[in-house]
Amino acid sequence: MKIIFAGTPEFAAVALQALYLAGFDIPLVMTQPDRPAGRGMQLQASAVKRFALAHDIAVAQPTSLRLDGKYPEIAQQAHDLLRATPHDVMVVAAYGLILPRSILQIPPLGCINIHASLLPRWRGAAPIHRAIEAGDTAAGVTIMQMEEGLDTGPMLLMESLPIEPFDTTGTLHDKLAELGGRMIVEAMVGLQQGKLKATPQPNGASYAAKITKEEALLDFLLSAAALARKVRAFNPFPGAFGSIDGIPIKFWQAQEVAAETAATPGQVLAAGAHEGVLIACGEGILRVDELQKPGGKRLPAAEFLKGFPLEGRRFS
Repeated sequence: MKIIFAGTPEFAAVALQALYLAGFDIPLVMTQPDRPAGRGMQLQASAVKRFALAHDIAVAQPTSLRLDGKYPEIAQQAHDLLRATPHDVMVVAAYGLILPRSILQIPPLGCINIHASLLPRWRGAAPIHRAIEAGDTAAGVTIMQMEEGLDTGPMLLMESLPIEPFDTTGTLHDKLAELGGRMIVEAMVGLQQGKLKATPQPNGASYAAKITKEEALLDFLLSAAALARKVRAFNPFPGAFGSIDGIPIKFWQAQEVAAETAATPGQVLAAGAHEGVLIACGEGILRVDELQKPGGKRLPAAEFLKGFPLEGRRFS
């Protein structure tokens, strides 16, 4: 079976590697154009492109696939390339470009997506972040047949795993990437054997909106439980933070302390090597155990407080 693969970040690269190691023929990889990154803002290839080049797989990086969009000539070239590349199916994982109907209709066996949620829960761009932020107790991967709607297609395979109390988006991402890699190999074997069965998604969809840096500013009027989830959800990106005297302080590890306090939300109740940084919230107390000031390193609370005392101060 010949597979064209479309994906961009590490989550997708794990799946591409799994397909490659399983022996599938991958004549072409499509991925987003190189982007500036790092302190020097140098152009960097995506994780998928790096894997493809290291294994002598052809790479295409169109900026658009929409024939009626801003770059119709580039989109047409991408269509022509897909038609000229012998393949049976396209596998898509966190590609970052919308596949219009004209693309979905090219692969003989259609386009199959690896989505990091238990559909119809968390359709959209940020399912892992939103699952942790919402307090979900389970996450998972759905292998689905793609259609024009946003993550609305019929489900082919689904598998869940628990969200552990201290999972961050980073740790859960890695677990789901590994799961997705295993499942897409299983799906391709099933497709070859004609054993895959499609099941329509049930009602009750929720939408995982793209994460913005603005929402990472913590509102201490919220409960400590909600804020602890946000800290975990926004680790490693974009990093939840509180502002103290106009200085943004990022929180990388935090947990709820079930205790009552009459203090103003945002007030630092205690700050030390033993207790961490205790901050009053609208309900309960948030204990922060790892912090970072602008231009500094992520530090355990005890180390952070040596250079940035917080006791008696207030986050706004």
